[in-house]
Amino acid sequence: MLSELQKGDIVDTLGPLGNGFSFSDNYKRIFIVAGGIGVAPMLLLASYLQTKGVNTSECTIFLGGRSKDDLLCVDDLLHIGMKIYLTTDDGSAGDHCLVTHPLETASKKDRPDIIYACGPLEMIKCVVGIAEKHTIPCQVSIETIMACGMGACLGCAVEKKEVSNHYMHACLDGPVFNASTLNL
Repeated sequence: MLSELQKGDIVDTLGPLGNGFSFSDNYKRIFIVAGGIGVAPMLLLASYLQTKGVNTSECTIFLGGRSKDDLLCVDDLLHIGMKIYLTTDDGSAGDHCLVTHPLETASKKDRPDIIYACGPLEMIKCVVGIAEKHTIPCQVSIETIMACGMGACLGCAVEKKEVSNHYMHACLDGPVFNASTLNL
């Protein structure tokens, strides 16, 4: 239907929905973790941090994928000036491990002020565990199906930590959450 629109046609839209990553001027050393297609919002975040005057040479991006073909936007991220750790499940590029392995090592060695992450749920769970273990603030963008975008379909429900059987919706309350609020 969109391809049939003509200049001047009116399109009914709903948005913007949800929220994005929050940033503090106190964040100097930042770790960004992206797995698979989770790199898309992280590239935007990295660009935003650069415009906010963050010294990108103090920031690190941990980028993981199944193979080298799944490592998206590497050149764009290099252009921003952040250190990059590449990992692949099959060893075809970077280290042959999960992206969370170098994150764990780096978090012990040179604790960041915050961790931002987006990627598959199992990766997010591991990142949140690392952040909790080292008491590092962490924000995660949840990748989930958002069919209605208004919280009615319950397709994007994520469990809240404080109250059992209480859910938030990625389309309205997220997709970015403070990791401490989620029961993963």
